[in-house]
Amino acid sequence: MMLQNLHTHTVFGDGKNTPEEMVLGALSSRCASLGFSEHSPLPPAADPDGWTMKETEVGAYRAEILRLREKYRGKIDIFLGLEQDFDSPPPAEKYDYLIGSVHSVAAGGRLLSVDNTRENFVQAVREHFGGDFFAFARAYYRRMAAAAEKTGCQIAGHFDLVTKFNEGGRFFDEADPRYRSAALEALEAVMERDVIFEINTGAMSRGYRSAPYPAPFLLEAIRKKGGRICITSDSHSAGTVTHAFPQAAELARACGFRELWVLAEGGFRPAGLEAHLA
Repeated sequence: MMLQNLHTHTVFGDGKNTPEEMVLGALSSRCASLGFSEHSPLPPAADPDGWTMKETEVGAYRAEILRLREKYRGKIDIFLGLEQDFDSPPPAEKYDYLIGSVHSVAAGGRLLSVDNTRENFVQAVREHFGGDFFAFARAYYRRMAAAAEKTGCQIAGHFDLVTKFNEGGRFFDEADPRYRSAALEALEAVMERDVIFEINTGAMSRGYRSAPYPAPFLLEAIRKKGGRICITSDSHSAGTVTHAFPQAAELARACGFRELWVLAEGGFRPAGLEAHLA
C-alpha cells in the first residue's frame, strides 16, 4: 500500500517551494506517488492578490512536472494535475486529474473570497450579506453544488471550505439546520457526478483548523450514499506533504470508511486505509 498526496501547490502558484523540492519532501515522507495540482489561472478581476498560476506560466508548469516525472521514475510516481477553480476558464490541455474547487462567492457584482483572510471573510459577510453567515454559506454551497459539473473534476476539493475560519463555531453554528441543509443539498448534487471527495488537512498545517475538511456529518453522508474518498494535504510547503494523514485516516474510519481511492497509471482504484494510519 502506498502513501499518496494529490493536492500539492508550488511556487507556480501560492506555494513556498519548487516542484522538485516538493518531490523531495514527498520522498522523505515515504510517499510512493505525488500529484501536483496548481491553482488554475483566474481572470485578473477574480485574482487581485495574484495567488493563482498565471496563464503565461502554464506551459512551464506542465513541462517541469513532466520533467520531474522522468527524472524520478522508479523512485516515485508523479502525476500532472490542476486545481480547477469554479471561476477559471476550462483548461486547454489534458491533465491526469482535476480537483474542482470554489474559493469565492458572487455578490454585488464582485467575487468575494471565502478563504483569503479572516478579516476579508468577515467584511464580505457584513457588507454583502447583512452579517448573515448562514446566507454567505448558502451562497458558497450553491456554487459548490455546481462545481463538479462546471469544472469536470474527478476530485471535489475542500468541500466545506467556508468553515475555514469558523473553528469552535466562532461565527456560526455548524449544527444549525440552516447550515447543514445547504451543505447536504450541495453534497447531493456533487455526488450525482460520481466524484471522489478529498479529506483535506491543509487548514490544519496552516493553523486554521484542528480537524480536516469535510466535517464528520458530511463524511458520514458520503459514506451512506456510497461515495468515495481520498486523503490529501493541500500542501503548500515541502514539509507538509503528508501532514496529519493518520488523523485524516482515523476520521475516515470513524465515519465508516474502510478504503480510500488512489490514482495509478490506469486511473483511480481502491486501497486500504492502513498506510495512512501509521
